[in-house]
Amino acid sequence: MPLSRRQWLIVGLTGLAATTKLGNAFAAGAAGATDEQQRLMRSRKSERYDASFAGTKLKGGGARIHVAASLEEVEKTVTDYRHYSKIISRFDKARVVGRSGGTTDVYLQAPILKGAAKIWAVLRFSEAKTEGEVRVIRAAMVKGNVKRMDARWELRRIDAGNTQLNMEMLILPDLPAPASLITGESRYASDVAVTGARDHTELRRSKS
Repeated sequence: MPLSRRQWLIVGLTGLAATTKLGNAFAAGAAGATDEQQRLMRSRKSERYDASFAGTKLKGGGARIHVAASLEEVEKTVTDYRHYSKIISRFDKARVVGRSGGTTDVYLQAPILKGAAKIWAVLRFSEAKTEGEVRVIRAAMVKGNVKRMDARWELRRIDAGNTQLNMEMLILPDLPAPASLITGESRYASDVAVTGARDHTELRRSKS
């Protein structure tokens, strides 16, 4: 039986109320976010930046992004080291080669300089730790065909279903290279990492 005008009005008002409620809930969640986090949530794009590392004046690179998932879900992705080559397209090879205590040694291989060369390294990832309001996972090179390779994940909770994810990386090749190239490669690698982790996490969440 077709709905009467009054019934259609009730349906419309009910839908409007539900939409308003959801909008208010999102606004309340976003209200506690920093300006940076609100910007990332609106744009849904990654942002690149320079990053500093101890022991060198050369700048590494970083990237940050919003992930529509809880911090715990994001942490599950970034600590899934054996699947890094699927999660992060930058790495064409990834495998866990050792564990000791809370650390994990991961072999990673990636092309650089637009595929002109390949770098490889075994990175030792620390156990995730809470530092203030940030969950941090650090990685330092154990061995490889570069002078140095460092990385760190930083996870910041925005609310129960949203997280800011940062990756900062420093790659020092074994051959002389301009500082701008080192920073640029590191920024690009970090961007690929956070974007891949975001996409993987949100896809897994949509299927659950």
